[in-house]
Amino acid sequence: MPTISTKAEKAQAEKAKKLTKPYLIRKVTAIEVKKKSISKLLEEMADTGFQGRKLAEVAATWEKMIKDKSATILMGYAGSLSTTGQWKMINWLIENRYIDILVGTGANLSEDIVDAMGFSYWKGTHMVDDAVLLATDINRYYDVYGLETDYMVMTEMIGEFYVKNLKPDHPYSSREILHLFGKWLWKKGIKSIVATAAHYNVPVFCPAIVDSPYGDGGLVAKSQNFNLVIDNMKDYIEFMKLAEKVKETGVIYIGGGVPKDFIQLFAVTPDLMYESRRVPGRTAKVFRAKRGEKEELVESYYPHKYAIQITTDSPQWGGLSGCTFEEATSWGKEEPEGNNVQCYCDATIGIPIVTHALVERVKGKRKGTDFSWFFKGLDSRT
Repeated sequence: MPTISTKAEKAQAEKAKKLTKPYLIRKVTAIEVKKKSISKLLEEMADTGFQGRKLAEVAATWEKMIKDKSATILMGYAGSLSTTGQWKMINWLIENRYIDILVGTGANLSEDIVDAMGFSYWKGTHMVDDAVLLATDINRYYDVYGLETDYMVMTEMIGEFYVKNLKPDHPYSSREILHLFGKWLWKKGIKSIVATAAHYNVPVFCPAIVDSPYGDGGLVAKSQNFNLVIDNMKDYIEFMKLAEKVKETGVIYIGGGVPKDFIQLFAVTPDLMYESRRVPGRTAKVFRAKRGEKEELVESYYPHKYAIQITTDSPQWGGLSGCTFEEATSWGKEEPEGNNVQCYCDATIGIPIVTHALVERVKGKRKGTDFSWFFKGLDSRT
């Protein structure tokens, strides 16, 4: 027999319907298998769940950044990705000005040079006797192999560049070194990431540059009585001074590490260079607090308008690489209601899919932020 609802039951059902309404807005749509573009597939993945949906949101948010004429796009590039065939996609992003400033690890900004010089990396396996690899002069990057002899040719070349092109005992920022080195490589036809960035006037910073073949090249130069000086504070000041030249910022983090932290600080620390604690020409979010009866603490924040991260690191361990954008909001680094997407995904999956979606969605090159002025007067000693 049919159940006869009481008035109380009907009222309870109506209340439940109202309570669930804010949560039941967009339906999940099952993906059908048929011939389609990468861009279309990502569009459909946006109506699914888990990290597939997040990867689709990464592509959509990056597209928004590119089309936002007020945005300057900063990219952090960490991990050992250039050895895995990712570096030409970074070049493509630079050439099309889908990034305006690059902050990388020394590994990613040097290991691509091996490939660009005409050497190779090789498909291998992590199921191998590494003592045998050591005996055969092969370095392993998880399941990729590289010859130590090729690596050393690249390292010696960096040392040669220092000795022949830089001034001894002169304090250089990483940005200056990488731009001059990039121009030198471009002339040689070695079109690596730093060479491409130098050609297109895209600033490249490497805050931990000595922890890489660039540091080893400095040792090579030292063996020839050449004293290379890298000024980390000069690097930091140069980077933070760029805050005067931007309106809004969008950030992309491939991995985390030092590049991510360096770029995140772009939102919260450039004001410290100015007595007013404000970046000239920028509208800030200002925090004021009393320090005793007379002193006042004033801090200015310039949260990133867009933020994307592709990472495999988890937040619960407390490291910055896995730190969520929600946590970063507490520092003033991201907008509370900003365009923030964090995708927990291997970058060797994420980068190829997203860049190929962008090539389908965005037609032509982006003008980008003009930093050509930043390189005037920067010349090698030769």
